[in-house]
This record gives sequence, structure tokens and C-alpha cells, in this order.
Amino acid sequence: MTLMIDSVLTAADSALRTLFARPHATRATPASSQATQATGELSEAERREAGALMRVNHVGEVCAQALYTAQAAVARDPGLRAHFIEAAHEETDHLAWTRQRLDELGARPSILNPLWYAGAFGLGLVAGRLGDPLSLGFVAETERQVEAHLDSHLDRLPPGDSASRAVVEQMKLDEARHASQAVDAGAAELPAPAKAMMRVASRVMTTLAHRI
Repeated sequence: MTLMIDSVLTAADSALRTLFARPHATRATPASSQATQATGELSEAERREAGALMRVNHVGEVCAQALYTAQAAVARDPGLRAHFIEAAHEETDHLAWTRQRLDELGARPSILNPLWYAGAFGLGLVAGRLGDPLSLGFVAETERQVEAHLDSHLDRLPPGDSASRAVVEQMKLDEARHASQAVDAGAAELPAPAKAMMRVASRVMTTLAHRI
């Protein structure tokens, strides 16, 4: 009973912090001060596109908080639970970096963030209930898809936006490491239909978040 109450309180705290509080990174932003200052040299069209792409990335980090928090809440292994909580803490850096970059670009977060969080939290609960190996498999596949998604953003960001590019590159490295850690921890390979459904859901989210 105590563990269940603690899990509920942790989940509620994570949701409130992710959606309504200003995130604080434990690592400095990857962008140099010179790169950040160069934001003013972007054209209006470049600024809008960079802002839309970073809004999508910010949504991805909102979802990451929800996923890891939900999976930690239902993980059977205490060690794995601690792993999910630690991963969520590290993803907070990404949440803070993308939010900072949105502010610098004069863009806003997605107004649908509460919906994205709720949906991702539900998926995390389902994945966690399937057992630790499949839960880890879900993490590994999610991180692989996010890594590919970030790679595509490196091609789409305006050439002059080196600040956003530095953030995305570091996020890409971190996501690849998270996928490897999940595999090393015993992740099971997800069936092809599940991977396809995850790609479809991701496409819907990224399309909407790019606009709103």
C-alpha cells in the first residue's frame, strides 16, 4: 500500500512539474553563447521553422517524462524502477534545453502538452504491465525511433541555427545511449506490428505538434 501511494504521488508530482513548472537542467545547454546570440541573424521564416521543430522535440521530452514515470510506477524489479526514475531525471535536461530554445526563438510549447502527457503515461502503464523485458523493449524501440527523428531534424533545421543543432545532436547521443542501456538490461524485441503502430502514433504527434 505504501509503495502504491508513493508511486501515485511521484506520478502526480512528475505531471505537475513537467506541464506547469520551469524545468531545470543538471547539465549546461550544449549550445555555445556565440551560437545562441546568432539566433538574431535568422530570417523570420527560419525562426518559425526552427521554433516548430524544437516544439516537436519539446513534446517528445514531455512524453519521455510521462513514459518513464509510468513505467517506474509499475516496474516489478526495484533496480529497474530506479533505472526508469534516473532516466527520467536525465531526460529533464532535454526538457529544459528544448524549452530554453523555444523561448530564444520566440516560439511556444504545444498547447496539447497535457494530452500528449496523458497519452504517453497510459502507454507507459500498458508497457510496464506487460513485464519488465517488454517494458524495456518499449524503451529501446522508442529511443531508436526518437534518435531517427532527431537525425531528420538535423537535416531540416536552418543552416544558421547552430544553437538548436547543438541541442539536437546532444539529445541524439543521449537517446542512443538510453536504447543501448535498455538492451543491456534485458529488453525484449517488440513484434513488428507494435513497432509500426508506434511509428504511426509518433507521426501523428509530430505533425500536430509542428503546428500547435
